[in-house]
Amino acid sequence: MRSATADDIPAVEDMILARSCWLEERGLPSWRESAAELARQAKNPDGDVWVLAEDKGRIIGCTTVQEHTPPWGWTEDELRESAHYLYSTVTDPAYRNKKPGTVMGLWAVDRAAQEGRAWVRRGCHFPELVRYNETQGFKVVHEVQRTHTKVFLMGRRAERVTAMEEMFRAL
Repeated sequence: MRSATADDIPAVEDMILARSCWLEERGLPSWRESAAELARQAKNPDGDVWVLAEDKGRIIGCTTVQEHTPPWGWTEDELRESAHYLYSTVTDPAYRNKKPGTVMGLWAVDRAAQEGRAWVRRGCHFPELVRYNETQGFKVVHEVQRTHTKVFLMGRRAERVTAMEEMFRAL
């Protein structure tokens, strides 16, 4: 995992489009309409976009890690807790069997613990994605209605993940 740069934009966009094709083939909503905009976030000067790249440089995943939980949907007590918030996590479907999304989720849990955060939080719109995130130890904390969409707000306590190096090597 490394911080994304403007040079990553084309590869990130290609990866998002590959995932979009995979989703569309299964009749699921995709990122296609926002792929270019999402990829351009790689040049964010705040450095909150991260990429998962092979040793040879091929990008196989990206995620955004915010230092603060968005204010909607969480209680005042939850908002006072230290947390990282993940969003816009996308992986290359060609690596699906190696579970790069799981590796990035657990990396975020480990990183948050190293930085003294109590939680890693994320939100998603689809029950299938809820089930996938649950395999990484995330639990649904709240279900909220946002305009026309139900959002499942999820959380997992930050903790050190001792097998991170092994997981990265397996990719």
